[in-house]
Parts: sequence; C-alpha cells; structure tokens
Amino acid sequence: METIQAINLKQVKETYEKSASYIHKRIVVCAGTGCIANGALLVYKAFEEAIQQAGLDLFVELEMDHDHKYKCYQITGSGCQGFCAQGPLVNILPDETMYVKVMPEDVEEILIKTIQNDEVLDRLLYVNPVDGSKSRGQLDIPFYKLQNRLVLGECGHVDPENIREYIAHGGYSAAEKAFKKMTDVEVCESVFESGLRGRGGGGFPTGRKWQLTRVEESTKKYVICNGDEGDPGAFMDRSLMEGNPHRVLEGMMIAARGIGADEGYVYVRLEYPLAIKRMRKAIEDAMDAGVLGENIFGTEHNMFIHIMEGAGAFVCGEETALMASIEGKRGMPMPKPPFPAQKGLYGKPTVINNVETLAAVPLILRHGPQWFNQHGTANSKGTKTFALTGHVANTGLIEVPFGTTLREIVYNIGGGVTADDGSICSDGFKAVQIGGPSGGCLTTEDLDLPIDYDNLIAKGAMVGSGGLVVMNSQSCMVQIARFFMDFTQSESCGKCVPCREGTKQMLALLDEIIDGTATHETFEMLEEIGLVVKKASLCGLGKTAPSPVLSTIVKFKDEYLEHIHDKHCRTNNCKALSDIMIDAEKCIGCTACARKCPVNAITGEKKQLHYIDPALCTKCGICHDVCKFDAVIGFN
Repeated sequence: METIQAINLKQVKETYEKSASYIHKRIVVCAGTGCIANGALLVYKAFEEAIQQAGLDLFVELEMDHDHKYKCYQITGSGCQGFCAQGPLVNILPDETMYVKVMPEDVEEILIKTIQNDEVLDRLLYVNPVDGSKSRGQLDIPFYKLQNRLVLGECGHVDPENIREYIAHGGYSAAEKAFKKMTDVEVCESVFESGLRGRGGGGFPTGRKWQLTRVEESTKKYVICNGDEGDPGAFMDRSLMEGNPHRVLEGMMIAARGIGADEGYVYVRLEYPLAIKRMRKAIEDAMDAGVLGENIFGTEHNMFIHIMEGAGAFVCGEETALMASIEGKRGMPMPKPPFPAQKGLYGKPTVINNVETLAAVPLILRHGPQWFNQHGTANSKGTKTFALTGHVANTGLIEVPFGTTLREIVYNIGGGVTADDGSICSDGFKAVQIGGPSGGCLTTEDLDLPIDYDNLIAKGAMVGSGGLVVMNSQSCMVQIARFFMDFTQSESCGKCVPCREGTKQMLALLDEIIDGTATHETFEMLEEIGLVVKKASLCGLGKTAPSPVLSTIVKFKDEYLEHIHDKHCRTNNCKALSDIMIDAEKCIGCTACARKCPVNAITGEKKQLHYIDPALCTKCGICHDVCKFDAVIGFN
C-alpha cells in the first residue's frame, strides 16, 4: 500500500471523501465468517464478473485520485453485519436496500433491476416471521431498528481491510488526540469517568485498571487485547476483529498512552483465521501509514503491536493463563496477587482488556465520557454486544444499551421464540443461558429484568462475554446443564484439584440423572460439589464452572427431581427416560416394528394399531429406525 505521508488524518479523510463522491452505487457484500460459510465470496465474485461483463466502470478498491467519470460502481466486502440467520447479505448504497439470502444466481437480476434501474426485488427482501411484512433496508427491520449499535456501528459498513476508509469515518482521531493533546492521567481519567467496565465477563472498571497500571514504576509496560473468545455460541469479539480491526488497534494505542506502554499483543485463538488475517493486515497498514511504529503522530511515543495465535484453550481466556501462553509456557492460571497491573507479561506491568472493551475506548475519547455514560444504567454504562442464538427467529450479533430487558431482546429484536421445526411459538419461551459456561439461566419471571452487571449477579447469572442462548419449552434443562459442564470439564487446565476433579464428578452425576440411575443422594451430592468447586477453585473460570448447573438447580429443581424420582423427562430429550409410543394416527399396522423388536415388546395385529409395552422396551431405537411412517415417537 502507498504510504500516507505524515499521517495527516484530516487530509486523508478529505481525499477519500472526494474520491468516494464519484461512486454512483456501492455494493457491500457481508464477508463475515457466517456469511462466508453460506457462500458470500461466491456472491462477491459473481458481482465482479457481472459488472465487468456489463461494461460498467468498476472499483474493487477505491483509488486515491479523481480522474474518474461519474457513475462508477464499487463493490466491497464488509465485516459481520449481524443478521447471521439471513446471510449472505447484500447492501446497495446509497439506496439503503438490503437483500437477504442472496445466491450467485441472483446477482445478474440485482445488477440489472436494482443497481442500473433502481427497482426493488421483493423476493430478496427480509420477511418478518411474525406478520409477513417485508422491509427494504436495515432501518426498517426490527432486528436492526431496535438496537443501539455504537461499538458495532462501523461493522458491516466499512471495508475492514481499508485503513483510508476507517480514517474517513473518524478513525485514529481519538488516538491522535490521546498522544498529542492529553496526558496519561487525563486519558485514564476520561475512561474512568465514562463508567466503562470490562466486557470480558468480570466487569471491572476499565479506567481503574488502567490507573493501577499507570502508577507502577517500570521502563517497560504492555497492553494485551484478549481475543481468546472460547464460549460456545459466542462470536462477538471475532466479529469485531473481522469487521473493524482498526478500531481495536486504536483502543490498544489509547490504552498504551494511558499506562505508558510502547508494545502490545493481540491474543487470538487459532480457530479465528479470518480475524487473524484482518488484524495482521490492519497492523501492517497502520505501520505503513505511520499510525504505528516510531514517533507516532509526530510525537516521541512509539507503539508496536504483535499478533499471538492461541491454541484454543478455554482457560487462556483467563488473564494469567493468557500471559503464560504468550511467554511460551503452558496456559495455566496463577494465583493473584500479584495482579497483572503489578507483575504481568514478562514480569512487567500489563493491562489486559478484551476486544469489545478496547473497541469502545475510541468512542469515549472521540465524543467524551459524558456522551458514553448517558447510555446504559447507573452502574452499567454504555452498550453490550450479545451473540443471540438458539430457539429464536433472528439469530445473530446484536448490541443494546445496558438496561434493555430480556423480553425486548428475545421477542422484539429476536423476533420471537421458535419451535423445533422453526415456526414461531408465542408461549414457547423457557429460559436463556446468559454468560456462556460461566453464566446462568434466566426464566420467564426474568423477562422484564433490565440486563446489567448487578441485576444478573443478583439472579445467579452474569453478563460474561455476551453469549445469549434462547431455549424453548422442549429443552431439557438437565441436558443443558450437562452440555456446559461437559465443556468446562474438558477445558479444565487441571492445575487445581477442585476444578479438575470436581467438574469430572459433577459431569458423572449429571450422567446418572440423565441415564435414570440417580437417587436423591445424587442430587444432593451434585449441588454440594458444585458449591465446593465454586468456592475453592484457583481461577475465575473454575469458580464459575458450576454456575450453569447451580443455576438450573435453583430455577428448574422440579425437572431434576422428575428425572430422579419419576424416571421421566418431560421433554423426551433423555433417551433412557423417554416415553416411547406409537402414534395412532400414523400407524398402519405394517408389523415391521414388531418383527424387528429384539425383546418382543411390540404387539398388534396386521393392519391394526400396534402398542409398545414400556416394561419390556429397552429403548434400543430399532422400531423407530424401521418405521417408514414416523409412527414411533419419543426418540430425539
């Protein structure tokens, strides 16, 4: 890339905007991981080919000159636009037309009718599953309209691999302000006054963490961006790194200015290849532009940032284990104190913030701490991103102010709870698991609870990194608890006995409950061990490992007792406890099930309804497999 001389941000912004004014239509194809998995790159290539075949003047990358005729066309990729359930997504600008589930075969029609003739293709518009209405653009879709996308504001709009476009949107102006017009004390105070708390799970005040590191005397300090997002179903940090990597780098630069660091690391798990690729390119481009490196912004300050690829261990999300991994050691947590602010990476004072936290920092310096803390609640300022997944119509990446209720998220933004077949069921909500493996369950009684750090802790849950899994009435809560316990048990680093052995025992006890061999003593032991693991584990991940189990025990104790005492799973998800029967409306009496049953548990005359004797049935599943009419029910 051509070097931006002297990094005059204002000049770069003006030059880019003048060049962009020659663009008649801009086609933005979502190129986040979700849409790529659904074929977005094929759609992108189809647009390139179709525009060139039509003889139109095409910009793949906007050049920094002005010798172009009017009515030029540009196609760019973007980061995750959030609406993952509807991908691949294509936005036509400046019309603000968004097409969903676009396939390569749709491209020619889009080019002719929409891009050249300004016609809207109704068949590619988003259809609201509740009322069947269609929306032309993001501003009309409840999923977007009801959000407040501050941190995600540029994701899905800017080209994540174009530093000039980021600068044109005000990028790096906050970092320039921090290095040229503010002292380290003022930087830390601004972040503290904003009320920003860590978005990685703990919720510690970010400015306070920076202040503790700033006052440490050392000739060397570090800033670490924690991108080791390991929660099942969570993809907030990944999407930010893919969609707006320069914002993350700018946040790291401001943190470095606040604490007096000149070097930083972005720790990204290996399973995020696209995030790694775009973060690497962002660093390279920032170095070429003079944003990073020596004497940045014409000051005496230096800043260098490196990428560290993690092996994907969940425990490396814990800050001391993460630092050990960067140092080339096995990723295992260390007792605290000393805290990283005192003795961190390579024994030097270190600030560690997660991706979302750092991405919020440039906004604070750009608009002021008062602007930031007008969003949210008294003790939880700003907005929070959530990965909305599970039994909900509109799955994807969302951002809402703290204080938003669960009802607003699930029913308005999420579009409602879905049944197992994908249809909307108005009374099907059962629970959400919030905060991932370290979090807890919220139920129908919590639907109107304003979501913030304090309210969730009071309910036995936590914000965590932002995973939010919706479950319908057909979800077995014992199975849900086992899923998360299986994850945390397999991810335990094994350093401390309570976590290593306790999670293993809890998983075994849950298996007994699901298999129908548990007694009431099993239930009591499960809860007792969970409390021991919570209290005695070494690190925060171990201490929160039992949370999904303990939370479901409190909220769904009756389901546990049904499994144990009645040997019954009300959702028929536990095979050993399922009620296996034959559907009278579907059975035609073909006798296939009776002939194949190895224990002769099925009786019935030919062409007559058959019956299963539950006392003899071993629930082997053969009857279900041989029935051509789906008449055997109770297996999942």
